[in-house]
Amino acid sequence: MSNFWDTVWLILMTFVLVAYLLVLFQIIVDLFRDKELGGFSKAIWFIGLVFLPFLTALLYIIFRGRGMSERQVAAVRDARAETDAYIRSVAGKSAAEQIADAKALLDAGTINADEFARLKAKALG
Repeated sequence: MSNFWDTVWLILMTFVLVAYLLVLFQIIVDLFRDKELGGFSKAIWFIGLVFLPFLTALLYIIFRGRGMSERQVAAVRDARAETDAYIRSVAGKSAAEQIADAKALLDAGTINADEFARLKAKALG
């Protein structure tokens, strides 16, 4: 029976260790992401994380947790905006824009009605 409880204890401690490491790395990322915190303060927090990691992590979350979440939300918002801009730049024009451009060419006399119909079918298909 002791072997069972040793296994349960090992699983529990592994979970706690992984959760702690995730929090620790999130704090380190937040330290480098924060533009308002000076370099000396970042160094003090980092040294604290090296020598008294559990206590420093707990204090960091207590005192800087709100700012940490705000910086995370801003980073996600920036990443989403960059992704949307990239998708718009790669996707090209919509079907309506392509048809409008073809209509402008038709009205200007640059293309004839058959070419307009072909461009319209290509944009819709």
